[in-house]
Amino acid sequence: MDTPIDTPRENDYQAAMGRGLLPIREVARQTGVNPVTLRAWERRYALVVPLRTGKGHRLYSEEDVARIRLILAWLDRGVAVSQVKALLKDQAAPTALDKSPWEEQRQHLQEAIGNLAERQLDERFNSAMALYPPQTVYKQLLHPLLEGLEQRWRGQFGGQLERVFLHSWLRTKLGARLYHNNRQHSGAPILLINLSELPMEPGLWLTAWLVSSTDCAVEVFDWPIPASELTLAVARIRPRALLLYSSQPLGPGQLPRLLAGHPCPCLLGGPAAAIHQAELDSSAIAAEGPLDVLQALSDLGLLHNH
Repeated sequence: MDTPIDTPRENDYQAAMGRGLLPIREVARQTGVNPVTLRAWERRYALVVPLRTGKGHRLYSEEDVARIRLILAWLDRGVAVSQVKALLKDQAAPTALDKSPWEEQRQHLQEAIGNLAERQLDERFNSAMALYPPQTVYKQLLHPLLEGLEQRWRGQFGGQLERVFLHSWLRTKLGARLYHNNRQHSGAPILLINLSELPMEPGLWLTAWLVSSTDCAVEVFDWPIPASELTLAVARIRPRALLLYSSQPLGPGQLPRLLAGHPCPCLLGGPAAAIHQAELDSSAIAAEGPLDVLQALSDLGLLHNH
């Protein structure tokens, strides 16, 4: 149970922030760690224990934010969140691990996929999401899992069945998170268009989910549309950016028509970004992977609603 710490009273809330203390939403924006995860780190592991107002609102210092960034550095190297506190006490510099604790989690997910066990898959994913930021879950769990599965599925009987099962679950699961996040966000969305003829592109949905986790509204069109109707979609939705995604090569002359004349920044994502990079003019950006897209949008100042 959370216990309030001796903090400024509620009527001193603004004064406390004036002294450099930050509310949890702002800390989440700066670090990429959502409030649910920050609270879980506090309750379960006492990794970051902020000050509290009389009404229980959390206020974080600059030292807390620096500590969160150090925690993220450890997580990026594959350290389990349960092991981080001891490393912080030792003030050790983050280093690569010989064996990642994420391997066991990936094995559990792979087993659930092999058994077509949706509930087991769902529970494992929810457990990871409760303790880790979305970027960490993607980098340490989902990305290597998908790469390993694609290797396993080649020529294997039942491989296509597992692929369809996983991709269907992934689209449903991440689509639900997008829907929930969009209800919390305002402002112009980022519009993602699937240019591939393949259904349920996992890279598209993973990109949309990671972008959505930065407090940014996201709209996904999971099917190709003609260039003229894409122009209509941009005119009606008025997105802050347009991302065209494909894991397949595009037809001759298709890309210039799709990218032409839009009033917002345009990006090409997925494997097609590497294939067609030479064809892009200065007004469009190639960003192959979900994390590349995040970095490109961040560089353009398009993430968050602040």
